[in-house]
This record gives sequence, structure tokens and C-alpha cells, in this order.
Amino acid sequence: MRIVAIANQKGGVGKTTTAVNLTAALAERGLRVLLIDLDPQGNATSSLGLQEMEDGSLYDSLLGGSSVTEKILPTRFAGAFVIPADLDLAGAEVEIARMDDHLTRLAQALAILRKDETFDFVLLDCPPSLGILMTNALAAADELLTPIQCEYFALEGLVKIVHLVERVRDSGTNRRLEIGGIVMTMFDGRTNLSAQVVTEVRDHFGDRVYQTVIPRTVRLSEAPSFGKSIFEHAPNGVGARAYRALGDEFVRRHQEIIPS
Repeated sequence: MRIVAIANQKGGVGKTTTAVNLTAALAERGLRVLLIDLDPQGNATSSLGLQEMEDGSLYDSLLGGSSVTEKILPTRFAGAFVIPADLDLAGAEVEIARMDDHLTRLAQALAILRKDETFDFVLLDCPPSLGILMTNALAAADELLTPIQCEYFALEGLVKIVHLVERVRDSGTNRRLEIGGIVMTMFDGRTNLSAQVVTEVRDHFGDRVYQTVIPRTVRLSEAPSFGKSIFEHAPNGVGARAYRALGDEFVRRHQEIIPS
């Protein structure tokens, strides 16, 4: 099992869209995937058509209460499961910060999943901040997947999160953490800026940048309002084709750990 943190401290970059649709794309390929919504806003939860549930989030598990296995719910996709978010997670930020092991609470909670290997991948949809929940996600993850919007400040935000990864690694909290990939999102083929940003990011980060580029489309933007993935909302559109291609590329990059 491999844990992938999907994170960017900047909001509005397609992070949750990528988390939800990559989960669906991998499930389409017969993989068993668990999506954990760590954002108190619960956008990934609602994007899958689920409502906020009392005691449904990882709040209790992070504080040493109920097991993470009790929080797992099925989705409409065979092989795809979710642990939803709720507003209690916002309070967890404060409560976890008071604990001596505040950086590794999530890693401890997920240890049982590593042991039984029920899932091929666990995807962590992180909140758009550099707070305790994102730091816990990086401390628990094997790799970081960062969606980057094709805009002027993309590199600036990416440099910040790279530095955070280095701090987590250098502190000894999680020495295995690596930058697994960078996904360029909201690409607008009508502008020179989008192409320039993609080129610049690839010049700096090379093969870490996925070849698949996610376009800016109305269908991708409106799918969450229907509580659907892009594969349900517009299965033949450019957004669905892009996320299927991303799923293919993700599988190729992880071929050595995917069961045959």
C-alpha cells in the first residue's frame, strides 16, 4: 500500500478535483483506493455525493479514539472508498497541536491500513494551508502529489511546499517522503501564459512533472455541484479524458508496486 498526499497550500488549484477524479480513475482500473478527506470544508466528501456525517471524519482517530477502519465508507465506484470530512477536523488542528506526538498522529492512525494492505493506494486530500493537518499528511505519506495551476505564481507556491517536504524529511519525522509528481491544472490553451508556466515548471522539476495536463473546463468546475466525478458528469468530455490519462500515467509510474 502506498500513501499519497495530494497537497498545495494555495487554494483553488484543482487539488480536490484531482483527488476525487484520480481516485475514480484508479478504481476504474480495478485498483482498491481509499480517499481520505482531511479538509474541514469537506469538498471531496460532497464531490462524491456524500453529506457531512456526525462523527464520520478522522477526528476521533487522530485523537486516539476509534479506529480508522470504522470510518471507511463505500462510494459509487467499485473499489473506491472514502473517509469523509466534517468541521470537527478544524478543532483537531488545535487539539493535536497540544500533543507531544502532534506530527505523527495521522501516521499512527493509518498504521493499521499498512498492516492489512486492504488498499493499493490511500490518497489524502489535504486542506489548503500549512497547518497541522497538512503536516500530519506529509508525515504519514510515502509521496506528495502537487496540483499546480497554470498561472504566474505557480512556481512560488511550489517552492514553498518543496521546502516543507525537505523540513519534514530532514527533521526525521518522515525520511521516506518524496515528491512523487506535479500535475499542471487549469491549462488554458488559448493563452501563452499557460504554456509558458508548464515549460518553466518542467525546466525546474523535470520528470517529476506529469506529462498529462488538466485543462480548464466548465464540466470539471460544475461536476462537484452535482456530487459527481467527471466520469459520471461528462464521461466523454475533455476533462474525463484528461483524468483517465492521468490515471494511466499514475499507474505507469507505480507499476512496480501494483499487484498484477
